[in-house]
Amino acid sequence: MKTLRNISAIIPALLLLTGCDNGIPTVSLGIDDAYYVARMQKLDLHPALTGAEYRWTMTRPDGSTAQVSTARDYIFLEAEEGTYTLHFEIIDTDTPYEYTFSVNVMHEEVEYSPYISRVYEYCPAPGQFINEMPRYEEGDTYADILQKAEDCISGTNDIMISLGGFGGYVTFGFDHTVINVPGEADFRIWGNCFYELTNPDKKGGSAEPGIVMVSYDANCNGIPDDPWYELAGSEYRSPATSHGFAMTYRRPDPDREIIPDEDNSIVDLNYIGWTANDGTSGFMPKNSFHGQEYWPRWVKEDTMTFSGSLLAPNGVDVSGMGTYYVLYSYAWGYVDNHPNEFEDLNSFDISNAVDAAGNPVSLPGADFIRVYTGVNQYCGWLGETSTELSRAQDLHIELPGWDFE
Repeated sequence: MKTLRNISAIIPALLLLTGCDNGIPTVSLGIDDAYYVARMQKLDLHPALTGAEYRWTMTRPDGSTAQVSTARDYIFLEAEEGTYTLHFEIIDTDTPYEYTFSVNVMHEEVEYSPYISRVYEYCPAPGQFINEMPRYEEGDTYADILQKAEDCISGTNDIMISLGGFGGYVTFGFDHTVINVPGEADFRIWGNCFYELTNPDKKGGSAEPGIVMVSYDANCNGIPDDPWYELAGSEYRSPATSHGFAMTYRRPDPDREIIPDEDNSIVDLNYIGWTANDGTSGFMPKNSFHGQEYWPRWVKEDTMTFSGSLLAPNGVDVSGMGTYYVLYSYAWGYVDNHPNEFEDLNSFDISNAVDAAGNPVSLPGADFIRVYTGVNQYCGWLGETSTELSRAQDLHIELPGWDFE
C-alpha cells in the first residue's frame, strides 16, 4: 500500500488522473491501490491481466455493495463525494485473480458550470434564419460560425440560434459529464416556443420540436465520436413517426425560374429543392420576410444530407386559406416544443435513451448532447419549421446563487 504523507501536495497531481487519463502508473495488474478524482469525472481502468471472465464490485460510501460490470475494462464515474471501494476479480480456472482498491471522489477545485461550456458542431439545414442566427459575415469560415454559435448559447449568454429545416443540428457539452440520475430529469434546454392566446389550453402556437440525442464518451478521447442514442419522446413509437429518414437539400439553381405566390408572401416557390429516401421530394420556398440566403454561406458543397427520426407535421392551417397556422406541441420530450416556463416539459432524462432499433440503453451519463430539427414542413408565410434554442442546464449542478429565466 502507498503511504500518503503530504496529502495537500499529492492531491493536485492525482487529480490529473481524471478525464480518462491513461497515464496511470502500473504495478502488475496495472491498477493502483488508491485514486483521487473529482466528482462527475471519469477514471478509466485497464487491468493488464486477462482471464475467462471478469467481475467488478463496488462498495459505496453509504456501505451498499453492488456488481457494476462484467467487462475487462471499467470506467469509474460517480457524482457523490466520498470513498468508494472497488473489488476486481478475474474468474479463470488457471489464472484467478482478485484485487481491491479505493477511489476517493472529491469536490472539484474549480466549481462546475451548470451551463453549456462548448459547442462541438453547428450544422444547420437551410432555413429562413440561417446566416442570421448566428449572423454570417463575409469571409466567415466554419470555425468562425462554430465559435459564434458557442458564444450564443454557452454559459449565461442566452442568444437564440436556429437549426434550419429537418435534420439541422447542434452538438454541445458541459465542463463535466451530465450524470444519469435514476428517476430524475438530468438536463434542461431553452427554446422560443409560445402558445397562441386565443386557445392556450390546446397547447398550440409556435412549437418547432427538436429531437435530442446523447452520447457517452466511452473511448475517453473528449470528442463526440462515440455512438449516439435518441432520447425517446412522446412520439417515438407513434406510427406517424418515421425512423431512419434521410433528406438531401440542393443548393439553389441559379438558372431556376423564380415564381412567387399569389399574395407575394413567398417570393420564390422553388428556392431550395430536396429529396428524401422515402421517395418524397419538394422545395423549401423563400419568403418575403427574410431576404438573405437560406443556404449556409460557409458550406461549399452543393448538397447537404441529414438523417434521423422524422416527426409527423404539427402545423394546422386553422384559417383554411393559408393565412393563419398553429403549430401544436407534442406531449413531451422535445426542444422548442413548449414555452420555457414549463420546466418539466423542457427537461430531459438520459434514461430515455434508445438505440437505432428502439431498444433501451443504460448510460452512466452524457458527455455530448445533440439537438436536431425533427419536422419537415412549410407553413405558408411562417416559413419552414425550424428548431431554435438558446441555452441548456445540467439540473444536478447547484446554481451559483443566481439564475435568470
